[in-house]
Amino acid sequence: MNVIVEGCPAYAYTGGQPFDPGKPAVVLVHGAASDHSLWHYPARYLAHHGFCVLAVDMPGHGRSPGTARTTVAELARWLDAFIAATGVAKARIAGHSLGSAVALELALRHPEHVSRLALLGTSAPMPVGEAFLAAAKDGSPAAFDMQATWGHARQCILAASPIPGLCLVGAGRQLIARTRPGVQYADLKACQDWVPDPAAIRALATPTLVVAGRRDQMTPMRAGRALATEIPGARFTALDAGHNLPVEAAREVAHALRAAFA
Repeated sequence: MNVIVEGCPAYAYTGGQPFDPGKPAVVLVHGAASDHSLWHYPARYLAHHGFCVLAVDMPGHGRSPGTARTTVAELARWLDAFIAATGVAKARIAGHSLGSAVALELALRHPEHVSRLALLGTSAPMPVGEAFLAAAKDGSPAAFDMQATWGHARQCILAASPIPGLCLVGAGRQLIARTRPGVQYADLKACQDWVPDPAAIRALATPTLVVAGRRDQMTPMRAGRALATEIPGARFTALDAGHNLPVEAAREVAHALRAAFA
């Protein structure tokens, strides 16, 4: 599905079902140097269990052309414009990694547009290692390797994939490597520079689920748990996975989102 957002096309995967604004809307937001395909299994599951799903490609990612935004605030404004362009008045938002920062920022800025919130592989703030950021700035393939390696649980490559036929680390590396030049750095810098307002987080009234991976090497479980304690009434769930939760724990994430968004 394509819509025009801020004068430029934007793509969203609907999970194999036609877009139906009469159903509860779920918007899935990917992380740095990624796209809608990260959400393939959860998107299809939710789309076939009563939800209208929009797994979006942010500007300059996947099938969405245009220039990548360079701050979380800009991405949140763009996401709000995307939701408005679809005709959806209020949506359930799930974000992963950078996408979780964007989803949270949107809920803080426009709570009237967000009915429920799910934050996966998250922390607030979201610091990035200096070597990782420098490699991405140089456009070095080492940055792809770092993200693919640290983005999965250790020895994940030895485990069976929850998605048949998919090598988790290999597929993750290919997804990152096909990102447009400069986009990985722009995304990581947006994470690094994001400074959310602690008082606003503590005042957030949107029902929130925080999902963390027990073996996450990028946003440790303790960071997700700490954020959950700051959001009033937030629920916290830990899964046996690394950072790339929507792929490593695809079934568990799908079931958690269905329960949280029901």
